[in-house]
Amino acid sequence: MLWPGTLPTQRVSRGNGPVRELPSRPSDVLSVPVRRYDGTRATVAEVLADTHTDAFVIARNGAVIAAGGVLDQPQAVFSITKSVVGCVAGILADRGVLDLGRPVTHYVGELAGSGYNDVTVRDVLDMRSGVHFEEDYTNQQSDVRRLDQWLADKHRLYDFLTTLRAEAPHGSRFLYRSAETDVLGWVCERAGDAPMAELVSSLVWAPLGAEHDAEFLTDVSGTAVHDGGLAVTALDLLRFGLMLAAHPKWLRRAWAVDAQARRDFLASPAEASFPGGWYRNQFWFRPGPHGNVLLGLGIHGQMLYVSRRTRTVCVKLSTWPDTQHPAHLQDTLRAFDALTPVPRSTII
Repeated sequence: MLWPGTLPTQRVSRGNGPVRELPSRPSDVLSVPVRRYDGTRATVAEVLADTHTDAFVIARNGAVIAAGGVLDQPQAVFSITKSVVGCVAGILADRGVLDLGRPVTHYVGELAGSGYNDVTVRDVLDMRSGVHFEEDYTNQQSDVRRLDQWLADKHRLYDFLTTLRAEAPHGSRFLYRSAETDVLGWVCERAGDAPMAELVSSLVWAPLGAEHDAEFLTDVSGTAVHDGGLAVTALDLLRFGLMLAAHPKWLRRAWAVDAQARRDFLASPAEASFPGGWYRNQFWFRPGPHGNVLLGLGIHGQMLYVSRRTRTVCVKLSTWPDTQHPAHLQDTLRAFDALTPVPRSTII
């Protein structure tokens, strides 16, 4: 979603613990050649320059090998927020506080009369409900645009969610929709007995050793905009990626793809952008040249790229003039793919 400029924000505290150090081992990776989406050739540096990059960081084996732009100023990461909320849900489930198999109404009774009445927590975690919500940024009448306007007009986020209705059997499809994350965030707040800003602080931001507080956009009542309200620095987003690359227990199921997940993804519009991919736990996954890659993505060109096999984590914060730009997205993915050689220890 977009950031309505008149809405308030909340601080996501980094806590009082030590900052995770990021050792620097500079490497000439920006000169690596890339074949662009249109078939032309460029270097990684040229792709970053041509795709409106504000900040980028590339790390391998936990050390920064290249970086540029404004690294220590918080920037809106839009739908990468969804992945952070997905982490909160995964951690709560791992601790036995949240049951992914229960209906969302077990935690949020206010959804009983809505399209989410029989939806499980797992369904919204993986965006597999049957609720109608059109995620089209080019259509001012689409649901995602209506949600933007709803918040800008000083209405409560949760009141909007209760108006949505089902159009398909729950669990029968994958379809990317921001409302799913807003429901998931509401459920997490009830299960975790705390507002989302506090849950992110205690479960994610402080444990990963963030250097700076993050910032959460809220509605007029102070409820976090779970689907796209976070602003973070590029270096702290890198620390988040390094935490994910460490393969936490609660994320292991998401890395694995099964036949049903692939069939549902194949039938969705997302297959065109990420052939062979899948979506789980509020993360995108796609096959890369050296193993599967985890992605956190936000409109206007925000990206978190994690390759576990090559121990490579890349961050790009951008200001694309358009909300979405398929060529810029694919060029950036190709550039980051080009930076992920197989480590020597994995070569047989």
